[in-house]
Amino acid sequence: MILYHGSHVAIEKPDLSFSRTRTDFGRGFYLTPIKEQAIKWSNRFARERGQAIISLYGFLQKPAVEKLSDDLKILEFDTHSVEWLDFITACRLGQEVDGEWDLVIGGVANDKVFDTLQLYFDGNIDADTAIGRLRYNKPNFQYCFKNQQIIDKYLQYLSCEVMS
Repeated sequence: MILYHGSHVAIEKPDLSFSRTRTDFGRGFYLTPIKEQAIKWSNRFARERGQAIISLYGFLQKPAVEKLSDDLKILEFDTHSVEWLDFITACRLGQEVDGEWDLVIGGVANDKVFDTLQLYFDGNIDADTAIGRLRYNKPNFQYCFKNQQIIDKYLQYLSCEVMS
């Protein structure tokens, strides 16, 4: 499968030491199977840094990823759920989360869902209300690689595209 990363530079060799904290799934290298999502990510950099570039990577198809579960510690959220909400909340607040995951897969806390998340973060709505509101939003999935050895072993840089 092809995964995309949006930035202001081509990233041929991802390095976790450059990753940020307080993101959806914590420190990691974020990719998406949705090219349009990566373009949106890269456009944020274009506003700040003058150019938008998406890097393309080869990764295993989903059945092959599932077979890797013996080698990798994978956490996957198929839908917006209370578990997803609690995980993102903890990561966004910089708190430790259970498990030392190699790869986390799940929905993006993007602009479409952020207002609901902010209400939840601030304690203005409970988890059930937040999930009820998010039920109508189709998640844009992201892959967060949290282990450098896994990146080096399983992620293959293919090319990049400069967005205009």
